[in-house]
Amino acid sequence: MFDFHMHTFVSYDGRATAAQMLAAAEVAGLREICFTDHLDYDPLVPQNVLTFDTAQYNAAYTDLTHPYIKIRRGMEFGMLPDNCRTLKADLERRHFDFVLGSVHFVDGLDIYKPKFWRGISIDAAEVRFLEQTLECVKSHDDFDVLGHLTYITKVRSNPVKRPVVYERYRELVDEILRVLAQKGKGLEVNTSGMKVAGTFLPAEAYLRRFKELGGQLVTVGSDAHDAVRVGEYCRDACVLVKDIFGYVCTFEDRKPVFHKI
Repeated sequence: MFDFHMHTFVSYDGRATAAQMLAAAEVAGLREICFTDHLDYDPLVPQNVLTFDTAQYNAAYTDLTHPYIKIRRGMEFGMLPDNCRTLKADLERRHFDFVLGSVHFVDGLDIYKPKFWRGISIDAAEVRFLEQTLECVKSHDDFDVLGHLTYITKVRSNPVKRPVVYERYRELVDEILRVLAQKGKGLEVNTSGMKVAGTFLPAEAYLRRFKELGGQLVTVGSDAHDAVRVGEYCRDACVLVKDIFGYVCTFEDRKPVFHKI
């Protein structure tokens, strides 16, 4: 059991301490976890609001240990088509085991908030989100795994919160997955969509197509922002990934580790 997407108070939106999250990981029976606090960049918000403080990060995690749970230190970087240099600079903050690249903003707007959704249909919103994601995976080379490919499904301001169906956007999604596979990047199975829309982010069809296109790296993460959700649905996600790939990946020193399950 693995959970490679977790946030604590080090993230601007985290609601638990590292110790609380670690205790929850023990209860959930996890073997390995990774803290992936936010480094997001919103042109409308001062930079230090959405990015963690490196000293606070180090204080929370550097000396954190557990007798039988492996603890990795990572980050979730908010990719924009033009912030590749920012990621390179952020990689100098400290040593990271894992870099999760995610897309939270489209055309300068936070898709979690109502402004993005004003005057746009759900179909158009999904297309534009996937188009922005494609731009980001094409322009960025310094991330390890693409986080929650269908993140738009679960955002608070999404008026329908429907699953983003692979068949509806096959050509666009295939290009995203093809770029990831060609670059040797991975795809995350994010479990946070289960309670909102009854689906992993992304769903099974995306994972099977990723493998068909040559994708090899796949991680599992709860996207927990509090201790209650640590490891949530991760066992189910691992069962799905086992059926498709036969293994789940974790990362150490930015290198994938394959776990047969």
